[in-house]
Amino acid sequence: MIPHYTNVHLKFKLDGLSYKYDELMEVAYSYVKEGLPYQQDLGNFLLDWLDQHDHVVVKTSGSTGKPKQIKIKKQAMVNSAIATGDFFNLQPGDKVLNCLPSNFIAGKMMIVRAIMLGLELDMTEPAALPLIDYEKDYDFCAFTPMQLKNFAKYLQSIRVAIVGGGMVSKPIIEMIKDKKPLVYETYGMTETVSHIAVKKLNNFKAGESLETSYFNTLPDITVSTDDRSCLVIEAPHLSEEKIVTNDIVKIHSNTCFEWLGRYDNVINSGGIKLFPEQIERKLQSKIPGEFFIASKPDDTLGEKLVLVLEAKENNLDPAIFDVLDKYEKPKEVLTVPKFKQTSSGKIHREKTLELLNL
Repeated sequence: MIPHYTNVHLKFKLDGLSYKYDELMEVAYSYVKEGLPYQQDLGNFLLDWLDQHDHVVVKTSGSTGKPKQIKIKKQAMVNSAIATGDFFNLQPGDKVLNCLPSNFIAGKMMIVRAIMLGLELDMTEPAALPLIDYEKDYDFCAFTPMQLKNFAKYLQSIRVAIVGGGMVSKPIIEMIKDKKPLVYETYGMTETVSHIAVKKLNNFKAGESLETSYFNTLPDITVSTDDRSCLVIEAPHLSEEKIVTNDIVKIHSNTCFEWLGRYDNVINSGGIKLFPEQIERKLQSKIPGEFFIASKPDDTLGEKLVLVLEAKENNLDPAIFDVLDKYEKPKEVLTVPKFKQTSSGKIHREKTLELLNL
């Protein structure tokens, strides 16, 4: 039986304390009035979750366009929480850690999972390296790529970790490949109520490898593509309508896909389609600072591939591009002293490129 969003599981705990519905409302008010900034965000979300409306208003990150606010049904969030719990075998009483902001969908869903599934949730201030009791064991935690990188040496205290919100670079994957905990990269967005698919990053069995590890959907979610080769998601328990994305993928089955890049970012250079994200992944271990692949108009090629580097000047060794295929090598390296970012801390490509007047 699927619980209703007005339920609070009997085994739910927040920072070591049990709360019933009314008590949770009181602690939410307390956080809003007296808490630290991250606790105020938690309190505001709890007040939204516990009010009489059947939805919450959530803002998108703005990584692919202007940030906007959308309404998400609370029961859809419950359904998403149950799907995650089933996939990762989360049981009442399991201990989970939330080090993500409560004002974005990923952080909100960690809270909803705990309330609905009866998990013991520890909250900590979102930071590049979360400050927690590193001797305490957790069954489940969600990280950003930067957090995972900084937390890698402490992963032995976590049974399952998921990472999302940005590209997981090869150096990070190398750091976790021999770690005991299972680590999964997630695919999702605000519109899909957090992740709808996961990809294994370590602990491969015989015959498995990172190269053959693709995104597999959570229960009762199927995928296809439209005429642009972009991912289409069918998840009746999350959305009444199919969700059409701008992510170009290769479908391996109706529950398995390989992510190639953003439709918005595809570069057509001399008739060759190039995926910036795939090129960036190859260069992750070669360039220490922030960068991204883009294009500028070119009379001959139509679009010319360029690398945009966060730096005052270009000091890159051209030899680093030897890992790229012929058509993937940048024709020019452009520098920007400081990249523009979205409200969630991701690189805002469009606004950064505006600084170069491309």
